[in-house]
Amino acid sequence: MKQKTTFLCSECGYESSKWYGKCPSCGAWNTMDEFKEAKVTAAPRGTLPKTDRRTRNKPLEIAKIQTQEELRFHTGISELDRVLGGGAVRGSFVLVGGEPGIGKSTLLLQMCQEMCRQAKVLYVSGEESLRQIRLRADRLHISSPELFVLAETDLEEIIEETELLRPDVLIVDSIQTIYKSDLSSAPGNTTQIKECAMTLMQYAKRHTVTIFIVGHVNKEGTLAGPKILEHMVDCVLYFEGEKQVSFRCLRAAKNRFGSTNEIGVFEMSDCGLIEVPNPSAAMLSGHPMDASGNCIACTMEGSRPILAEIQALVTKTAYGTPRRMSAGVDYNRMVLLLAILEKRVGLYLSSSDTYINVIGGMRLDEPAIDLPIALAVTSSYRDQALPEGVMAFGEVGLTGELRAVTAAGQRIHEAIRLGFTTCIMPKQDIGRMDIPDGFRIIQTDNIAQAIGAAFGRQ
Repeated sequence: MKQKTTFLCSECGYESSKWYGKCPSCGAWNTMDEFKEAKVTAAPRGTLPKTDRRTRNKPLEIAKIQTQEELRFHTGISELDRVLGGGAVRGSFVLVGGEPGIGKSTLLLQMCQEMCRQAKVLYVSGEESLRQIRLRADRLHISSPELFVLAETDLEEIIEETELLRPDVLIVDSIQTIYKSDLSSAPGNTTQIKECAMTLMQYAKRHTVTIFIVGHVNKEGTLAGPKILEHMVDCVLYFEGEKQVSFRCLRAAKNRFGSTNEIGVFEMSDCGLIEVPNPSAAMLSGHPMDASGNCIACTMEGSRPILAEIQALVTKTAYGTPRRMSAGVDYNRMVLLLAILEKRVGLYLSSSDTYINVIGGMRLDEPAIDLPIALAVTSSYRDQALPEGVMAFGEVGLTGELRAVTAAGQRIHEAIRLGFTTCIMPKQDIGRMDIPDGFRIIQTDNIAQAIGAAFGRQ
């Protein structure tokens, strides 16, 4: 049987029949690894290899396919259930990604405590010893007779122990440390990750076992390993946040059983991850009074409105080219808004360094944060603080007009609940709302009118 030689990039998964010093896809150097796969001989015509004609799957009419609601069980962490779409689906294959040390293992171990009340859980660790896991479990106050722990990296041994134990939930931490002994490549290699994930996916579907696998991210912020890994799983969760900041955000980049717009917020403490049911109040704690360069924005994360503080710093540059830096917002979007402010409002920002930051380590990608960013930059440029109790939301167009955004009523209700008194927004229909006395809604057509309403005509 002839073997075919293929070269795979360990960074992006690019496949080639010849070796390159530099990957043609991602540009990384010395990442093309060689592996050989056996060439499968074609079966004679008229025969079906490895299966019987009488037992093979047959196509069915779509109207005759039986459907029922997916069976779910709660993880015991409401923020995680929210992101998963109401709980973990039995027989699903879930990938939890994030930077090393961000709290992925802590989150899954805390999830085991509640899951063990209704299911049998097997926690497989390829990175820690049994003693290390026990010490972390004691710190998190986790103990259950239905929680079993295995320290193993050989996939065949893991499958064998899983067959004997028959758990309802299998957690593999992490996929980069698991290997198949019949493959010559090292653990963490593109081939190893792909083959191990395929084997686990087939086991999950065949035995209706919910499997959670942990995946690390590379320096570019994407999951390490081939891109096909994200296509194989049913749900991809990203655990985000800065290690120096206590807040963590859990997002769903892919979810076959729920929405991909939901977000879960946690706070890292000495006793593990603590759910943050009211992230708006947590993000606004320590908000400075009468300080220029900040504005409160309201963004929608799925069905949840969240208020976040956007800060800007505009100062005269000491170089020929001004510096532009952003944290928590898209850099290109920030540069675009600065050009709009200079062209449509008359702020001469081409000779000033500009820095944008979102407090709390959150990342905001919604267009509704355009207006708060513009107000924060204007506040810092003029060194004039926004009036107390003002929040804003709205998308800014290239001509300086303000565009309507979705869920305006929910954003206003969240602002009212947290004690804000004024909302600056685009002109749009907000429906029938019970606005309390003392709360002002200022609707404007363009960015110049919004700045004039916020700071007064100058």
